[in-house]
Amino acid sequence: MAGDAHAMTGQAQDSRDEHVPGNVLVPIGALLLGMLLAALDQTIVSTALPTIVSELGGMDHLSWVVTAYLLASTAATPLWGKLGDQYGRKRLFQIAIVIFLAGSALCGAAQDMSQLIAFRALQGLGGGGLMVLSMAIVGDLVPPRERGRYQGLFGAVFGATSVLGPLLGGLFTEHLSWRWVFYVNLPIGVVALAVIATALRIPRKSTRHVIDYLGTFLIAAVATCLVLVASLGGTTWGWSSPQIIGLAVLGVVLAVAFVAVERRAAEPVLPLKLFRIRTFTLSAIISFIVGFAMFGAMTYLPTFLQVVQGVSPTMSGVHMLPMVLGLLLSSTLSGQIVSRTGRWKVFPVAGTGVTALGLLLLHQLDEHSSTGEMSAYFFVFGLGLGLVMQVLVLIVQNAVSYEDLGVATSGATFFRSIGASFGVAIFGSVFAGRLGDKLADAFSGTQLPPGVSPDSLESDPRGIAALPAALQPPALNAYASSITDVFLYAAPVALVGFVLAWFLKEDRLRASVTAPDVTETLASNPVERSSYDEVCRALSVLGTREGRREIYRDITARADHDLLPAASWLLLRIRRYGSVEPAMLAERTTAPLTVVIEAARQVEERRLALRQGLDLVLTDKGCEVADRLAAAREESLSELLGDWWGPDRPTDLVQLVKELNAELCGSEGERPYDERTVTRFS
Repeated sequence: MAGDAHAMTGQAQDSRDEHVPGNVLVPIGALLLGMLLAALDQTIVSTALPTIVSELGGMDHLSWVVTAYLLASTAATPLWGKLGDQYGRKRLFQIAIVIFLAGSALCGAAQDMSQLIAFRALQGLGGGGLMVLSMAIVGDLVPPRERGRYQGLFGAVFGATSVLGPLLGGLFTEHLSWRWVFYVNLPIGVVALAVIATALRIPRKSTRHVIDYLGTFLIAAVATCLVLVASLGGTTWGWSSPQIIGLAVLGVVLAVAFVAVERRAAEPVLPLKLFRIRTFTLSAIISFIVGFAMFGAMTYLPTFLQVVQGVSPTMSGVHMLPMVLGLLLSSTLSGQIVSRTGRWKVFPVAGTGVTALGLLLLHQLDEHSSTGEMSAYFFVFGLGLGLVMQVLVLIVQNAVSYEDLGVATSGATFFRSIGASFGVAIFGSVFAGRLGDKLADAFSGTQLPPGVSPDSLESDPRGIAALPAALQPPALNAYASSITDVFLYAAPVALVGFVLAWFLKEDRLRASVTAPDVTETLASNPVERSSYDEVCRALSVLGTREGRREIYRDITARADHDLLPAASWLLLRIRRYGSVEPAMLAERTTAPLTVVIEAARQVEERRLALRQGLDLVLTDKGCEVADRLAAAREESLSELLGDWWGPDRPTDLVQLVKELNAELCGSEGERPYDERTVTRFS
């Protein structure tokens, strides 16, 4: 029996290893590299853009370097998720990496702006797959209890790249070449590809989907028409030109077709019934506005810094840090405060208001602005965006039923992505139109050096350095006012969001709604997860938080037993593993030996367990008590789900609660004590 006991104790050790399995850490690292590629590409390009357009020409097409990537990745995201379910995520993830790397290599080799824009779209197709599949594969590899922790790692990658991306973009541009902004993806991607091929083992599961290819194509086409109208209207073609009118009409026709298709689709890419929920509709519009302001500003601020302020590409990345830090700080704090207090309406109202204020402050900048002034304005702008970004995802999750949780979450980030594409295009159109007019006015009747003209200064800002000293200020002022005018025009859009935020109805927050991942907050393209995945993440976070708050006191009281919390913990461990040796348990867990011995003494005295050699095994009475404790734990988990745990609750939700309960009851990672107050339990 002693040998069996040691085997059972060894089983307990193996079980602990299952929670942080060594054979999972290597593929998780490769998935993190894949996520790093997609996340980095959202931020690293911004500080290189002024140099790219100077070398390739076409300042008026600058916005499309960003927009092409955003549109392609946004359109591809739902397809990658469902194809991965159907045909295996490992194979699809490898394909996504290959597409992304091919796009990166071609972007680095591009010889003109049209090539770069086309290759950025290809890169975006792969980037959408990297984002959604890396998060989904975590769910295949890691038990439900651990998913919150691992998804937190992916969030940390996003946070890090938000800070490092602009800096790395500047460093590569200044010391190597802007092409290395894209080439740097190749070695990272090859390593990720090799590790995935050799180390990733995913259980074979296949979920059949009726994939909404037509709906996906139509919504991407509608978005493209809108962005083309926004970016080409008033610049390449007049607003009343046949081309712009034709694009606008085509967009309307495609939108009507999209609505008709989605009404009949078995698994619509964006269920129309969501728009009957006022909170979702308002949140979608505000998300659009947030994406509009955020990515529009992030695209053109480096141009302001490098061309107008004359800072290096690297230092332009440093100057952007106050905005990123303000965004990360306020988004993290707002999400945590809402999760703990249940009060959320103040954040979208304050966030949109502060964002509008930030845009008005950015409009005040000119070629004479000091570093301190710019940093303060950037910080205020980032603070406003962060206050509203996380909370929008959270309140959408709170407003919908369980069956729509996953698609509503991705829907909220989808509208932010479309807003980002639209914002970059509008900012670009306004900037290009204003710059051409202002340069022409500034040098009207002025003799410029040979080879320099308002048109050449517009397409290549490096020409400003070739101007005589007396002629440089008007050129710099034209650039400065053209960029900052964009922020003035964006401020009313943010004010619309501020007004709409007041109409949000502050429903009581579900217990199971927690602060969303940074990936859902900062990702430029939608983060596609199923309802099951979202609840799994939330319960894993809540279960851990609840564990720290003396879970065993709670379940002991629920089961109506007068036991030490440590005794309840011990009974559940014996129930799970068949037998436990107290001394070995103390050695292999964080529980002090004195606490374990006192718990063992109590369960023996009450005839809940008896000795077989060195081990404790449950008596019939102990089995009944342990079963009631386990049921109490399951009840506490199901209560967290609130109205999702109704009479008609879906089977997968029931299975998730049972699975989490089995993992959490008596597991290695939960402490039945507080080290500072061990005497309470002994």
